[in-house]
Amino acid sequence: MSDEEEPLVKIRTRFEDLCRALNMDEEASTEAWKSYENISRNFTLEGSELHWLACALYVACRSSVPTVGKGTAEGNYVSLTRVLRCSHISLIEFFSKMKKWQDMAKLPQDFCQSTDKLERNFTVSAVIFKKYVPIFRSIFKTPSEEPLRVHRSRKQRRHPCSVSELFNFCWVLYVHAKGNFPMISDDLVNSYHLLLCALDLVLTNALLCSARRDLLNPNFKGLPEDFSSRDYRPPAGPLCFMEQLCELHDGLVLEAKGVKEHFWKPFIKKLFHKRILRGKEDSLSGFLDPMNFGDSFLSLSRLYEEQVLASGGLDERIFTGEGASEDIGTPEPSLCEEVENQDSSLYRLHTSLAASVLKVSTPLTGRKYVQEVHLASPLSTAMKSVGRLHTLLSGTKYGPSSKLTQILRGCSRDPSDVISQRLKDMLDIFTQHHEDSSDDSKGMEKDMAVKFFHLSEALYYRILESIVEREKMILGDADLSCILEQDVFHRSLLACCLEIVTFSYRPPGDFPRVIHTFQLPAYHFYKVIEVLVRSEQGLFREVVKHLNQVEEQVLESLAWTSNSPLWHSLQSAQVPTCQEVMPPQYLEQNEDSGGAGVALTPASQGPDLSTITGVSPSPTTLQDRYGSPPTGGFRRRLFVDPTEGETSATRTPPSSVTKPSLIATIPAGQTVVATATVTANNGQTLTIPVQGIPNENGGFTFIPVQVGGATLQPLPAQNLTSTLAVQSAVTKPVTKAASSPLRKGSLSLFFRKVFHLASVRLRDLCAKLDIPTDLRRKIWTCFEHSLVHSTEMMKDRHLDQLLMCAVYVMAKVTKEDRSFQNIMKCYRTQPQASSNVYRSVLISGSTRSSSTTDTNQSSSSDSRKDPAGGDISPGLTRSSSTLVTPQPSGDSSSSAVDGGEEERGDLIHFYNDVYIKQMRQFAVRYSRSSLSTGVDPPPLCPYPTLRTGSPRRMLLSSKHSIYISPHKSGSAPCPALPRDRICYYISSSPPNRLQEINSMIRTGETPSRKRSIPLDKETSPKRVCPDNHTALLRRLQDIANDRSSSH
Repeated sequence: MSDEEEPLVKIRTRFEDLCRALNMDEEASTEAWKSYENISRNFTLEGSELHWLACALYVACRSSVPTVGKGTAEGNYVSLTRVLRCSHISLIEFFSKMKKWQDMAKLPQDFCQSTDKLERNFTVSAVIFKKYVPIFRSIFKTPSEEPLRVHRSRKQRRHPCSVSELFNFCWVLYVHAKGNFPMISDDLVNSYHLLLCALDLVLTNALLCSARRDLLNPNFKGLPEDFSSRDYRPPAGPLCFMEQLCELHDGLVLEAKGVKEHFWKPFIKKLFHKRILRGKEDSLSGFLDPMNFGDSFLSLSRLYEEQVLASGGLDERIFTGEGASEDIGTPEPSLCEEVENQDSSLYRLHTSLAASVLKVSTPLTGRKYVQEVHLASPLSTAMKSVGRLHTLLSGTKYGPSSKLTQILRGCSRDPSDVISQRLKDMLDIFTQHHEDSSDDSKGMEKDMAVKFFHLSEALYYRILESIVEREKMILGDADLSCILEQDVFHRSLLACCLEIVTFSYRPPGDFPRVIHTFQLPAYHFYKVIEVLVRSEQGLFREVVKHLNQVEEQVLESLAWTSNSPLWHSLQSAQVPTCQEVMPPQYLEQNEDSGGAGVALTPASQGPDLSTITGVSPSPTTLQDRYGSPPTGGFRRRLFVDPTEGETSATRTPPSSVTKPSLIATIPAGQTVVATATVTANNGQTLTIPVQGIPNENGGFTFIPVQVGGATLQPLPAQNLTSTLAVQSAVTKPVTKAASSPLRKGSLSLFFRKVFHLASVRLRDLCAKLDIPTDLRRKIWTCFEHSLVHSTEMMKDRHLDQLLMCAVYVMAKVTKEDRSFQNIMKCYRTQPQASSNVYRSVLISGSTRSSSTTDTNQSSSSDSRKDPAGGDISPGLTRSSSTLVTPQPSGDSSSSAVDGGEEERGDLIHFYNDVYIKQMRQFAVRYSRSSLSTGVDPPPLCPYPTLRTGSPRRMLLSSKHSIYISPHKSGSAPCPALPRDRICYYISSSPPNRLQEINSMIRTGETPSRKRSIPLDKETSPKRVCPDNHTALLRRLQDIANDRSSSH
């Protein structure tokens, strides 16, 4: 036996012992071992081999097996809990290993989704169990307060249930009910209300059973007032404590009662009817009687075990077991532990780990606006989100308001009927995708879908009304028929409302399922997100974070799929550079732009764009976003300060296409020689020499030199499409960027958002890799070049893949090496990071374009060398995070498949076979060897700035018009406010201004008395420095506002 075979034999022996302990069938054992052998050859499996074998066994156990008389069944009825216990792996570690196993084994999407749902179900149960323990302790006595049991004879075998037994019984009853309703099993809000229903039933039975009132905690606030008296008798009618439980433990009464009537009661009646629960079926009571409790608990436990084995789910009785902490992987709350012991740092660690699946991470683009709340409970967050949603929709109806109806009828073509029919069609589609096939809960999935859709419909009409009012403010009396007839806008808006409702009940949502359901292109769907956020001020902060996350998913990958409308748009337009779409105040100032001579304006020193002629102050309209071809002013990015004059037509040109203005540096009358490339209408290009002469209008006129006896017409400078090689007979003038309008339209807005997103992620990545600023700008230039000139590389790929490759190649050519292992290690710390981004990258396939293929075919192995012989390939670099083992091309773990199917590999594979072959010639121009030979590097592209400030004005109350908005310290005083508005500036306005705001809220009337503020007396201990004139301007403005409101 060789040294290589000996470890495998030991592993095989341990695997066989595991199979015998689980009584595993031979077919599943053989399949699991073959899978393990195949994956262990191609991948580095870190950690215990037994843990990976557990993953292989679970996959084999979930395969379809033949049955007698019933066709096939899913799974072989081997308990997942037994597999984990025999393999000595905790549940949390199993889910972590299982995700990697799915990637390595390339399991079907359906299986991956079922595993994700299993993890979500576990996480929901973990969060709810954390709430269950303190609620149960508040209703019932603790085990320490329970009297000792009296010894009974053998004939008296029926013991009254203890508090601990009741604790376990109530939990089993809850998890069994939750497992019977798959539509709410991962719904955090409704699952919590289901728990309150279980507690309500047990509490009611304890009150009705006179022998079991000793279980109740007499200090429980929800008990009847006369409960402590000896003559207490329960009322004749049915008891219900849902309102008290919701009030005491942050439930939503209407939601909880709806769950009780539509889900809980029918389910409990079935249990009584089948004699699973023993007692009185008409009043749903009696199972706590000593003669019934034992049989009821035993029958319920058996029924739940069958359910777990049949579904392949997790036995959630694991939470109440003695070894819960070891089985789960984190400390769990216990009924016997004191509350103060559960507030330890170890217990708080469990809180964050158990909620990791449900937590909505703040994207990098929004972290300067919204601070992370690490200790916030996912349940409390979900309850607040649903509560805010109901408050938002209170008083609304499932249809347009009278005001919106009047607006729609005022259009030249009334779209009301079309909108109504569209919503009916979308309801049918939505319910068809949510119908449950199981007989036990038939129709309940559809009922939940209808409920979600009706909430979304009410939100849709509310936001549509706000959007239409905003459009009328911008466009005046213009007809809105063309805007309101945009089908993709209405479907996107309704889908976005559905995503908000779904996210509120089931964080972190299930996007992009909603756009797949309605077959909405992600490239069109994202356009409505910013419109919705700006129109509805009452959205909960977690909802805004989620929509930010959704927009990032579209920008990074979903809009770049091969069937995306983006590629159709790019057939008639060129990908813009960052400088062509980004306002100059959002670009970093840099004196040395690599020879481009681009003068950039920082945000803090930029001119007042509102004073520039030709600037439209109007915000972006829907016609601009959805019109074809798109027109109008430029769009503002979500979660970014709207800057006045943002749609300015005066912008600096891209650094890669420099159009110098020579007026300031060339004496009047001097002729300048240059070359220009002119593009004709038929697409042909011609390079011609031109002479530039300053004109009287302050511009520069280029006159083509006579070519072949023919003279072309004079060309304005803005029509030149390539870099002008400017020469002077006397001196070589210093060039300066000429004014050039920003590119407009929905395509430019898309790339503006893409560039901003990429810049934020790259800035974070470079900071963690300790990359200096000058190298970061080179990396950014390389990334921008790949996106603009090799756009096909993004097809069916991810934005982060190009970013990481750009970091590696530019660090390599500049001799500041950063390994792929460290790059991916730092990347994994970003909130959007996913292992699939660097483990499963498209290498080749049917979606690749001919231009890309030709480029790759023309490149050979020497493409990894720079002109000086330096290697810019990562070679066989491997990461310690179970990356694919690099293989020769004929033996690759993700080998190419004939027939046009795609080939996938890891990020290193993509870099070697695709990326470097297209980017080599550009990247090596920054190498030291190229600089030593006199080759000038390409000019560096300007880097977007890191924006600061509050993103938008926020509504603080749904009942009153109270807003909070940023006030820039350097801005001029705002004009006098209307009489019905009061403004308070933090640290500068007088304190009694807050009293006036409070009085206005209480009475609804605006104070009209005059006030005087002495200028020589400071009104706040946080007074701004007197040297700063901003404080004086604010005080003067306050006086002006007060006087204007008093007349």
